[in-house]
Amino acid sequence: MSDFKKSVVDKAYYIVSILALAFVIIFVIFTFVFRTSVVRGESMLPNLVDGERVIVRVFAYEPKQGDVIIISQPNAMELNLVKRVIATEGQTVDIDTVQGKVYVDGEELVEPYVKEPTFVSGDWDYPITVPENCVFAMGDNRNNSTDSRFSMVGFIQTDYIVGQAVIKLDGFKFSKVAGSEL
Repeated sequence: MSDFKKSVVDKAYYIVSILALAFVIIFVIFTFVFRTSVVRGESMLPNLVDGERVIVRVFAYEPKQGDVIIISQPNAMELNLVKRVIATEGQTVDIDTVQGKVYVDGEELVEPYVKEPTFVSGDWDYPITVPENCVFAMGDNRNNSTDSRFSMVGFIQTDYIVGQAVIKLDGFKFSKVAGSEL
């Protein structure tokens, strides 16, 4: 084989090797560290809109109050849900639908990201305590969200939390999900 052909083959092998390594790294990152998800419905307005894509942190994630999470728990809608963690295990949730306020452990939540006050309580009796290995999650569009306030969704088992939505993707524009910490 001539030196020219060998040089072309070596360069082609090098380029293919680099591309394969890049593909493997991207695959590992987007399988085990981050994923993407699509928002369905209007329950997270005004922060997340129907059809919007989000980057979801999945590696070593523990749910915290205020986080926006992706939920794969089976539900009546047969969809992955996008909701905000209101309370974690052992915390007590109370909803005052007259004042439109949500309380956790007796403290009113300060939620600048919600669309409007909470006037829908769902079909539970309040106050209600979140069981072990579960969270209580609600949409930001409180009066138009099927979430933990309704028995058809109920408490979210932590094993069914895919991860935390941290970045919104709008074409080539990236922005932080309201209320989330990276």
